[in-house]
Amino acid sequence: MSRIFSRPFCSVAGQSLLGAMLTAIVMSAALAASPPPAPSQPVTELLHGISIADPYRNLEDVKNPQTQEWLKAQGAYAADQLGRIDGRAAMAMRVESLSKASGDSVRGVTRMPGERIYYLKRKVGENQLKLMLRVGLNGPERILVDPEKMAQATGVPHAINYFVPSWDGKTLAYGISAGGSEDASLHLLDIASGHAIGKPIPRVHEALVHWTPDSRFLSYNQVRKLAPGTPETETFLDTTVYLIKPGQSESQARPIFGPLVNKSLKLDRLDVAQVMFSPGSRYMLARTTDTTVPEGRIYVAPLAQLGKGVITWRQISGFDDKITDVQLRGEQLFYRTYQGAPRGRVMSLPLKNGQLIDAVEVVPEPAVAVLQSFALGPKQIYAELKMGFNTRVHRYDAGLPAQGFDVAPSLPGSTFMTADPAHAQADAWVLGSGWTEPPRLLATRGDGSSSDTGLLANQRPPGAPELEVTELLVPSHDGALVPLAILHRKGLVLDGSNPTLLTGYGAYGHSIGAYFDPRSIAWLERGGVLAYANVRGSGAFGDAWYRAGFKASKRNTWLDGLACARYLIEKRYSSPKSLGIWGTSAGGIFVGRAVTTAPELFAAAIFDVGVMDAVRAEESANGITNISEFGSARNPAELPALLEMSTYHQIKDGTAYPAVMLVHGMNDPRVDVWHSGKAAARLQAASSSGKPILMRLDGQAGHGVGSTARQGFSKLADIYSFLLWQFGSFAQQP
Repeated sequence: MSRIFSRPFCSVAGQSLLGAMLTAIVMSAALAASPPPAPSQPVTELLHGISIADPYRNLEDVKNPQTQEWLKAQGAYAADQLGRIDGRAAMAMRVESLSKASGDSVRGVTRMPGERIYYLKRKVGENQLKLMLRVGLNGPERILVDPEKMAQATGVPHAINYFVPSWDGKTLAYGISAGGSEDASLHLLDIASGHAIGKPIPRVHEALVHWTPDSRFLSYNQVRKLAPGTPETETFLDTTVYLIKPGQSESQARPIFGPLVNKSLKLDRLDVAQVMFSPGSRYMLARTTDTTVPEGRIYVAPLAQLGKGVITWRQISGFDDKITDVQLRGEQLFYRTYQGAPRGRVMSLPLKNGQLIDAVEVVPEPAVAVLQSFALGPKQIYAELKMGFNTRVHRYDAGLPAQGFDVAPSLPGSTFMTADPAHAQADAWVLGSGWTEPPRLLATRGDGSSSDTGLLANQRPPGAPELEVTELLVPSHDGALVPLAILHRKGLVLDGSNPTLLTGYGAYGHSIGAYFDPRSIAWLERGGVLAYANVRGSGAFGDAWYRAGFKASKRNTWLDGLACARYLIEKRYSSPKSLGIWGTSAGGIFVGRAVTTAPELFAAAIFDVGVMDAVRAEESANGITNISEFGSARNPAELPALLEMSTYHQIKDGTAYPAVMLVHGMNDPRVDVWHSGKAAARLQAASSSGKPILMRLDGQAGHGVGSTARQGFSKLADIYSFLLWQFGSFAQQP
């Protein structure tokens, strides 16, 4: 994924007060025989000639005491219902034991000059990822940042949101946030001594942090401090890139780019920027997006101007040039674009007076696969080519055949690049991933051979069943062929009774890839089936597939999902009595509209931190940044599609809806908790099936980023147990 400021609905903090209150949610509310009815203060609006009823508009004010009490009671009711499911405790123990049996969790491996290797690691039995450093593969492992100590001191979970080591290895920049809020502060650490440098800088939410080539200064993007009463839609407007020297105070930082700094550039208020540097380069880049889509503007300036009062930025590209990723190496700008290449290609541009017309193609558009991202070595270019549910890393060397070659041809499944921000490593390290085997981290060589680094020592849990995987194309409502992957225990009898869970997403061009989650064995070993659909709105077949599930064509996203659901029933993997569906974040549109379009197909559904009210979404801090993906209710041409994709507005009274569990963290900075609140209230009032509509709330979680291991075990156990309860496999104590 190439996003410079990752604030799509897919995984700011606005409900911290309520979140703290809900930490002890179960203990603080009286149990009830049924979920409490929501307070309703109906609003009816006339938008562009369309009358729109909103019976629970008041629930958007989550700080209102009445709303707080209702949410607290809803959460307590859900916790009670889930806690009385026979088998839920055993499921939680099994999920945790499977995870532990697989070994330590290692993520974010980053290689820097001097054989320095940085990575996040959570050892078996630990609750949160820590930042580690070793020099050389055989060097001793050292803890640099331990969020567990912060959690012990405050009683609130903390997480590392990002880390950016300096080129010389002396200083570390990293972001820390609390309670799943993603509201990170920027910290600096002297690596040799382990001592903090200066005070943390607040509101540096994302990894838009870059060191100058001499490692003496760093740039960062900071969100404005808003005055009390300022509309939350102002949160991500007019952000500024600052330059600071380690040890300086926040007040000494120098603004160098942004809408309030470079007024002559006529930047949009949503042009969130980063200023990028690269070792050995005499240039610096400024890149903007609206925080959600990767396209935006690119500017260049001589690095020498950084020490002067005024920087003269020269624009290289704009949104219409369809550039989704950029990297700087020496005097050359490399970029991925889908301009004239719907499946993507990589171009190179000399920065000295260069314009896009001067760019040359260095990695061509693949004939079949999708070029989804790229990375640079000292002289090489590596591209991740996506084919179906699998991705392969190909290497391209100057002067050799344009098609490149697979860097790890003997490794099955997918391979992904690990980070080499200095472009200093002659040979790539790749992460191997697949449906049935744990990931491995391989060191590759230019001749196609590879060896295991040993940094990832995961294993299949003992006793795990042998799995069978089927990847196929399912015809949708209009004949389009939708990629569907189906996993189950080998030899499973397909008699229509198997517990089956269909998962989809379908937004931003994000695709589901093959991955191994040892925790899912808790489902598969019980005869369960897992199915994953790359519906339109994903990037499975490139830009055209993405745009076919975008704004006015968004309906294809859930209609593709329904085609996959019908296929699973037709081929007797499942039946409407044992079929569930799950969608997360923007995938809330996928799951919510599938359920409201064809409720008869499903026994249960999981609405996970989902976008439920697409019409009102833009009235939130992060919602305004997603207008480019979904549209604006203020635009008469886009309102009809928003109404159609809005689950909340498509819920009909007297309809027999399946059981639904809505999952949300109270500190969610991407999809406000009122999305789940409004949808839950509407479903509880409208459904005639008598099946439960539960709101599972976590007072110390957000969108999933930064959740602890224990939070993850509990959430998955609740999801599996809820589904099996509704399928008739688990009973519930009275």
